[in-house]
Amino acid sequence: MTESADILLRRIEAIDTAAADNRWRAESFQRMAEGLRDVVGTATSDDGVVTVVAGSDGAVKAITFGPAVRTADPAALSSATLRVIALARADAARKQAEVVRSALGDTKLLDQVLAEDRRVFGDEPPQEPPAVPPRVVRRVAPVEDEEPEPAYRSRDAW
Repeated sequence: MTESADILLRRIEAIDTAAADNRWRAESFQRMAEGLRDVVGTATSDDGVVTVVAGSDGAVKAITFGPAVRTADPAALSSATLRVIALARADAARKQAEVVRSALGDTKLLDQVLAEDRRVFGDEPPQEPPAVPPRVVRRVAPVEDEEPEPAYRSRDAW
């Protein structure tokens, strides 16, 4: 075989290898897209009163309440519901990351995304903000022998 035929044969083999690689990648991305679409995250409050299911896009798909909801304090129920929604969304995001990891393997970008998710969502429930005391507004009545200052002054007074 001549040298030019050998070079041509290696190029054809490289093209065949690249085409097979591209087919494998396309199939892998298709499986990953399907897996990402089907991801749901679920979370339940510690007391079991609230359960939330979030879709892959973070949208809340379902909220269910346990029997104890009848005796729950409304403010506590509201707070627990918001916290469980955030946890369900975080669970969906983690599951999406696992789908990507299984398709692409470990990547630096994926690790950064997961680290940011842990920083933002964490596994600890968010702390309740401290209660802000109400503002006290005191009005001082004018002293009777003083005239109240006018709301405006004429230019001549300047």
